Amino acid sequence: VTSSQLNRAVDAADNAFIEYRKTSFSQRADFLECIAEQILALGDDLLTQTAQETNLPMARLQGERMRTVNQLKAFACALRENPDSPLGLKLLDEADSNRSPLPKPRTELNYLPLGPVAVFGASNFPYAFSTLGGDTAAALAAGCPVVVKNHTAHPGTGELMARAALAAIKECDMPLGVFSMLQSDVYDISHQLVAAPAIKAVGFTGSFNVARLLQETIAKRSEPIPFYGELGSINPQIVLPKKAQNEGKAMAEALCQSMLMGNGQFCTSPGLWLVPTGCDELEAEVANCISAAASDTLLTPGIVKTFKKQVSQRSELENVELIAKGALTEDFHGNAHVFACNVDTYLATPALREEVFGPAALLVRYESIEQLSLLVAALEGQLTASVHDSADDLAKAEHVIEELKYKVGS
Repeated sequence: VTSSQLNRAVDAADNAFIEYRKTSFSQRADFLECIAEQILALGDDLLTQTAQETNLPMARLQGERMRTVNQLKAFACALRENPDSPLGLKLLDEADSNRSPLPKPRTELNYLPLGPVAVFGASNFPYAFSTLGGDTAAALAAGCPVVVKNHTAHPGTGELMARAALAAIKECDMPLGVFSMLQSDVYDISHQLVAAPAIKAVGFTGSFNVARLLQETIAKRSEPIPFYGELGSINPQIVLPKKAQNEGKAMAEALCQSMLMGNGQFCTSPGLWLVPTGCDELEAEVANCISAAASDTLLTPGIVKTFKKQVSQRSELENVELIAKGALTEDFHGNAHVFACNVDTYLATPALREEVFGPAALLVRYESIEQLSLLVAALEGQLTASVHDSADDLAKAEHVIEELKYKVGS
């Protein structure tokens, strides 16, 4: 896409907003349900295209397609159930003419659509977090036109999804500019999109570094706009001492299986394992599981390149050891890696706190609950975290868990 084409898409969204914001909740619900139906009408063509582009298994794609359809239907349901305000957010304070010393007026607080929204699709969820995923569904439900920057990992999938949206626009008689999709591998296009004055909000799923660059561009705008981002995460797994001692082998298997799911390409993949020092059984089983793990295709050549660079850099860090790695059977694959270090090394090495997107994890050995507390305090915001414990340990680590609550979901 060219800069002029991007401008036309944004202008079309801005023009469509004048009409679309006036649509009833019932009309928007019909529109969202129609989009869902059009996605299903694409049939196996959609699944086949996505499988070719991403190498994701067919069963996974079938499940994600249904999830995407249900997301659209869920927003439609919310609109129908709350005809006065999305999700029942309208606040009403009735008048009181008898109030002293002055009568109280009737006060109503409601929500208005902001305007056109830029949505950036994700590489690892080609349906649910992409062209017609949750961000797009939310914006359309709120009365906001959408301009999608499709991810380069699955251009054909995005094209088919865009056709589904356009078919729904035609069937529901919606303004054409209510949905547009841009295809580009030029970074400047993304920055031009978020800088466009008519864009009033951004929905983004992706890496922390790309999000930060986009936010820097947004900060230069004369009018500030909200940035709703779901960013990279290392999703710490805290294994407390009794659990590690009594169930070390089972715990190791569970951690490895979770990390290897989707070849480490889920945003909730556990990339940081906090384990007590001296858990030989657990670490031995980690080595067994990872050594036996088959390598697999990563989503894009860019992800392959970055993954290999990051694990190579991590291998060269001082006081960081490689517990095990899986065999690499193809150059375009990602093979599993688990590294280990102590608390001091982790705290002193910022590179260890970065997400490695792919089948890799870091095991950090702590010597006491006090050290564990230091580790948790050093965490940045995370999508998820888990504490694996026994009843005895849970009481001892109560303050650690309390601290963790303020690191997750932020």
